[in-house]
Amino acid sequence: MDTVITARQVLVRPGSPITDGAVLVRDDKLVAVGEREDVLRQAPPDAVRHDFATSTLLPGLFNCHVHLAFDAEPDPVARITSADPIGGGLGRARELLRSGVTTVRDLGDGGHLAIGVRQRMAGEPAPRILSAATPLTVPGGHCHFFGGETASDAEIAALIDANAEAGADVIKVMASGGQITPGGADMWESQFDVRQLAFIVERAAEHGLRVAAHSHGADAIEACVDAGVATIEHCTWMVGRGQIDLREPVAKRMAERGIAACSTSSSNWRRMVERIGEELAQRIYGRLPWLESHGVRLIAGTDAGLTGSVFDDPAGALELYEWLGFPRTRILEIATCDSADVLGLGDVTGRLAPGYAADLLVVDGDPLTDLAALSKVQYVMAQGVPAL
Repeated sequence: MDTVITARQVLVRPGSPITDGAVLVRDDKLVAVGEREDVLRQAPPDAVRHDFATSTLLPGLFNCHVHLAFDAEPDPVARITSADPIGGGLGRARELLRSGVTTVRDLGDGGHLAIGVRQRMAGEPAPRILSAATPLTVPGGHCHFFGGETASDAEIAALIDANAEAGADVIKVMASGGQITPGGADMWESQFDVRQLAFIVERAAEHGLRVAAHSHGADAIEACVDAGVATIEHCTWMVGRGQIDLREPVAKRMAERGIAACSTSSSNWRRMVERIGEELAQRIYGRLPWLESHGVRLIAGTDAGLTGSVFDDPAGALELYEWLGFPRTRILEIATCDSADVLGLGDVTGRLAPGYAADLLVVDGDPLTDLAALSKVQYVMAQGVPAL
């Protein structure tokens, strides 16, 4: 079955708008993208039509850091052993999809929950789900409750091998401490040294997998860069409570080696600004334009599932970049084509072009003039399947 979707504006990619445009979808692929009349000439007479006269059609959004195991409530860790964890994960994946997110990277769970959600969603509208399965940590370390404690190279290798065999798409390592694990390392303290991190990168590569590193601490970030991870999650450069050390030589090495940063900031950022004040917030969130100025690629991710980090508000999260002074075109690039490229999906999705997956979103209005338009979702298609 062919489907034609027309809109007042089509963003082939954020910097390439087509006025009065259209796309033609066949099965799970885009077969034509361009001006309305040109696309309609290529469509068969019986094609399904969807017309959006005041709307913008753009590639589906990415969320490169979520936890489907968590429920975004005040104590999400307490509920990861609920009676129906897969059911909860399914509901959260559907929330992501309805909000326009068509590609999701889950960065840690227990019992391979995200892989189970992906399997259960086969045959229904679903986002593309990439899973890290069980994250690597140290005994008693950050997120040890997921079952990924390792105390030796042999245990590290065994967990990576098990994750790969289960169907993981990426390996996650907790390179520093975090804020939801009482008794573990502080956020700025390292959990693995550079030799161990390099071993993790090498072992993952044997399975064709790359490594995403949870790294709040500046020392941990530097070790991860030297070890050759693919993405650094959070990337807050902490050296103590409320203390930040932006290390320019490290940022330059990140850019040279193609290591991307994921801010993991949700729509909670506004409450954070209110709580800590604009001056401190600018210092903390200012790492993002600083990284951008050093050529480090940024990708979109919200840590959805953590307290207050909801699954259905990508627009609210992206508005942080606008507050920091990023142009809207650049923000949309981060949320689509740049995230696709960094995750190794740049020739699959993240753009509207013939041969690409039919992952797309229609919103009422123009996000190039008002980013809040992203919250006015009218239609979502994921891999050729209408979801809304």
